[in-house]
Amino acid sequence: MRVFTHAGAAKGLLASVCFLIPSAMPGFLAAQSPIPAHPSPPPPAASVSAAIAHPGTVVKNPAPARIAAKETARGEERARLVKKLIQTGIILAVGYLLIFVLVGIVNRQVKDLKVRHLVRKNISYLVTVLMLLYILFLWAQNIGTITIFLGVAGAGIALALQEVILCVAGWFHILVRRPFEVGDRIEMSGIKGDVIDIRLFHTSLLEIGNWVDSDQSTGRIVHIPNSAIFKRENFNYNRGFEFIWNEMKVLVTYESDWKRAEEIMLGHARRLAEGMEEVAKRKIAAMTRHYMIRYDKFTPIVYVAIRDSGVELTLRYLTEAKQRRSTQDALSREILEEFGKEPRISFAYPTYRIVK
Repeated sequence: MRVFTHAGAAKGLLASVCFLIPSAMPGFLAAQSPIPAHPSPPPPAASVSAAIAHPGTVVKNPAPARIAAKETARGEERARLVKKLIQTGIILAVGYLLIFVLVGIVNRQVKDLKVRHLVRKNISYLVTVLMLLYILFLWAQNIGTITIFLGVAGAGIALALQEVILCVAGWFHILVRRPFEVGDRIEMSGIKGDVIDIRLFHTSLLEIGNWVDSDQSTGRIVHIPNSAIFKRENFNYNRGFEFIWNEMKVLVTYESDWKRAEEIMLGHARRLAEGMEEVAKRKIAAMTRHYMIRYDKFTPIVYVAIRDSGVELTLRYLTEAKQRRSTQDALSREILEEFGKEPRISFAYPTYRIVK
């Protein structure tokens, strides 16, 4: 009876050892085997759970599904990009068509040349700003990508296009600070002319002077980059004070009655300047609100100087900037006629004596 009992226990112990050895072998082999250089990613938790719940289920590799999902997302992104590009093109086409139609209506309805030009420019600016805002909102979802791109390209663009950027800044300065506007007579970068257009990169002038005297038009159109407003001085004949002081010189002989000549010149200049003095005073009073400027005398005056060939009389009078040539012509004609009636007044001119 005791022998049977020991034999049964031995059998039970042997069965337990045989059961434990296969169970421990995978761990032992895993510990002894080298770790692969690129282990494959473990299957998702959901797949492991499914395999445990259903031992017969085969776990599939999820990589093809992820690749397919990425390709689908890329396709959708490309489709959205193409759609936005098409919408941007439509916005630009509609905007420029609207500018064309509105400008045509203005050209037919508005008769005043300056008002028509200003209305056309304002329409172009307004529609362009609206188009840019609409396009900005359209691409707002991709603003992060656009910002990164502009940040990377900004340094190179600023270096390569610094003159262009300065022209745009000059255009903005002209629009905001308004040192001159269309119709003004200005001198910028040594060039004088009447402003006929102000664009994004340049200002167009109808040139005056140069080989033509007394600020008359030459007929040439000059385009000056807007960047010149930061680099060179500019003069405005019309801004704030629309008058300029003009001088006309007359040379009479020493034997002439130069005081009578002075009276004649002053008389004609005063008749020409009638009513202009009060307007000039109002303009100066308005300018004193913004500038430290002072004028006490607006009436014509004659200055006397002694020259080699005679007595020089310089008539200084106030006139409109664009009427300088015409007023000088009118005064010259009247003074010549009046001097011709005076036997005591004779014009002086250089003379030469040859002595043998």
